[in-house]
Amino acid sequence: MPIKVKSNLPAIKILESENIFVMPNEVALKQDIRPLKIIILNLMPTKIETETQLLRLLGNSPLQVDIELLQMASHTSKNTSPHHLTAFYKTFTQVKNESFDGMIITGAPVEQLDFEDVDYWDELCEIMEWSKRNVYSTFHICWGAQAGLYYHYGIQKHLLPEKLSGIYTHTVLNPHHQLMRGFDDTFKIPHSRYTGLCEEEIKKCMGLEILAVSKKAGVSIICSRNGRQVFVTGHAEYDRDTLAKEYFRDKNKGINPPVPYDYFPEDDASKIPAMVWRSNANLLYTNWLNYFVYQATPYDLCELINRYPH
Repeated sequence: MPIKVKSNLPAIKILESENIFVMPNEVALKQDIRPLKIIILNLMPTKIETETQLLRLLGNSPLQVDIELLQMASHTSKNTSPHHLTAFYKTFTQVKNESFDGMIITGAPVEQLDFEDVDYWDELCEIMEWSKRNVYSTFHICWGAQAGLYYHYGIQKHLLPEKLSGIYTHTVLNPHHQLMRGFDDTFKIPHSRYTGLCEEEIKKCMGLEILAVSKKAGVSIICSRNGRQVFVTGHAEYDRDTLAKEYFRDKNKGINPPVPYDYFPEDDASKIPAMVWRSNANLLYTNWLNYFVYQATPYDLCELINRYPH
């Protein structure tokens, strides 16, 4: 999908070098179609890197995608310049009267904290409640998935014995589900987290369906029965070197992290990891956009509140 963004967003140059179709606002305005409105709540500290990763997956098809970037007003980012946030991000107050076809809530490096101890938890709860009536389908990533499952369904996260980091093989449980359409029986995606979910607790919730699991990484992809909420516990959007950056960062901090599983060739951190999850990542996001956003959302987003109760 052509991605409609502000013409000076730093991610544009990277995406254009990869032949991802990025459409400046002035070009998009000349097309007589309604773009999909997608809002990204970016909770990651590496905001520009995360923007690029997600825009890469949302791009390059015949439809326009109008991207809005959202930050937390109740949290001060220490890793992104105030100028970047002011230029490209909005706060919830600025968008709460709008409606969107889709929303992405990213992960965040706070999973070792209780949800209520996260400094922006109250604001996040307000946004997730708002999404029930103002967003047709929401895609939750990693800690964002855990937060969404806890808020909407009361499912708690559990601390793991050590950090789960690496590239894990997953098995598709329902190949006929639209989100899994086109997937092989097994596929790989990265994980990077300290907490996990109990599969049995999720199975008890009649409103949810588990679509993919991993023997080592646990529950991976979950979807609400009505398709309006998707929860992915891994990071399909990660670049080739994202886990390496996290590993060396933690190592330099003296945390002594485990070498990411099945990531570096022969577990040698000096070697370049193979990119073995890109096609799966593209398929996952394309299926979400096609079946749960584009084909399902009403043309007039004002109808969301009345026609599609959560």
